[in-house]
Amino acid sequence: MEFISRETIKPSNPTPPHLRIHPLSFIDHIVFRNYIPLLFFYNSSTNHGQTSKISNLKKSLSQVLSRYYPFAGKHRDQVSIDCNDQGVSFLVTRLRCNLSTILQNPTEESLNPLFPDELQWKPMSSSSSSSIIAIQINCFACGGIAMSVCMCHKVGDAATLSNFINDWATLNRQKELEQETAELLLLPFPVPGASLFPQENLPVFPEVLFVENDTVCRRFVFEASKIDSLKSTVSSHNVPNPTRVEVVSALIYNRAVSALGLISKTTSFRTAVNLRTRTVPPLPEKSVGNLVWFLFVLSPWETELHELVLKMKQGLTEFCETYAKKFGGEDKDMSFISECLKQAASVPEPQPGGSDDEESQIVTMFCCASWCRFPMYEADFGWGKPVWFTTSKCPVKNSIV
Repeated sequence: MEFISRETIKPSNPTPPHLRIHPLSFIDHIVFRNYIPLLFFYNSSTNHGQTSKISNLKKSLSQVLSRYYPFAGKHRDQVSIDCNDQGVSFLVTRLRCNLSTILQNPTEESLNPLFPDELQWKPMSSSSSSSIIAIQINCFACGGIAMSVCMCHKVGDAATLSNFINDWATLNRQKELEQETAELLLLPFPVPGASLFPQENLPVFPEVLFVENDTVCRRFVFEASKIDSLKSTVSSHNVPNPTRVEVVSALIYNRAVSALGLISKTTSFRTAVNLRTRTVPPLPEKSVGNLVWFLFVLSPWETELHELVLKMKQGLTEFCETYAKKFGGEDKDMSFISECLKQAASVPEPQPGGSDDEESQIVTMFCCASWCRFPMYEADFGWGKPVWFTTSKCPVKNSIV
């Protein structure tokens, strides 16, 4: 790999003074400041060369940052962003191998250099010049491109980042087609999460710690026919049509618990739930921020997969009836929200050497996050849709993405 350039891309239009201070939502307040890494692979295309593509990417990125202006700012404190238009990091590299070399055998060693400054899942620096977003464009000898984007988790979740990338792709696609268009004016302005989940009189709880461990990461590939077979096996009268995510996450969790010799009393399963579609009324799709909460499947471990999937279904129904409705909308409950934030921000550290009684046993937590419904594969920058989308090794123990 050869590094070609490093620049800072600023918004094409300055942020208006009345938007200079961007408040964060009450969920954002407790979220850690580590970077979420995304990586998109694009085959070579016949139109334009890599130099022209990079030039267009810079122009369209500058435009989209005028829409997502907090991303070009800096953290002011735990509860707000200073939208000072300092810009985002933009790196370009060139590789002497072809894109197929990595796609045929993707390994941690081959993927890691494709991310900017090794920021994947790393904490954001306290330096005032640190970018909330960092981007690296990797150009391969065959003409293909691998584009990586790292965003500080505190300003948004995977849905936020997916929206940002797709809006950027929409603007860039017009430039690639050399079409004069008012597309920028047609793009909806993202809705700040703080307008949906405002702080109001809630206390400011401490940020949740992002605990890195010395972990081993493995990538599992499930063929479509195998997932269909698994769904057929798991389906029951109570769950006639389980989802792909439910059956695959249940299988991985079930096998992991069995392999570790754990028992239900000391095992917990947690999965992230997008609140955007589950509040009443639903939140805008283009909402910026961490608009997720966590579904805990109590005493989840079962020997039969269909029992675990049923508990997931029941838990999600209960979640939508309680958390989703009380977090926002007509039935918003501030005391309920305060208690949820307090519990999330004060997860007790496991105490070693406990006795055998149930209360003192260390609970092993399995965490699952699904990005399957986000339109990552729709990110067409004018060179076609990505042939593969992925992330990097997450250093959190017992986590499934």
